[in-house]
Amino acid sequence: MYIPFSDIDFQARVWVYQANRELTPEETGIITETLKASLDTWEAHGKPLTASGKVFEHRFVVIAVDERDELPSGCSIDKSVHWLQEIGQRMNVDFFDRSLAYFDERNHVQTIPVPKIKQAVIEETILPTTTIFDNQVSTKAQWMNRWKIPASNSWLNRYFSEQTSL
Repeated sequence: MYIPFSDIDFQARVWVYQANRELTPEETGIITETLKASLDTWEAHGKPLTASGKVFEHRFVVIAVDERDELPSGCSIDKSVHWLQEIGQRMNVDFFDRSLAYFDERNHVQTIPVPKIKQAVIEETILPTTTIFDNQVSTKAQWMNRWKIPASNSWLNRYFSEQTSL
């Protein structure tokens, strides 16, 4: 059963899918409507899941399920992955490229290949205060509090530590 993202419980489990390019407003609308329809009939072992999904920053698709009602099964999680794979194929978007890190530069989402992060820190393209998107959050509460964090509070902190020791 689909419910609005604002209504999903804070402890709901979330998955964040990151688009390798900015989505157009039209694509965002199509994804939103596709998610609503898919999540409305999403189930685990024949039991409906209370779920939500939303596109944020024209870059990230967040799917949430309230596990208090029913736990998603491996098959139901696989089904949600397939939705994003199908949408991605239709729109020529990769939601599964983990070789990119996402950061906010002047209120615009930017990407950088992970192997180039150390150089970006050296060149001060990424600073300790740069907002990084932590797409590894696992609950809505974490998403609300830790999804956008300063780079110094993220896994990138080790690169700043290396800078100060040089």
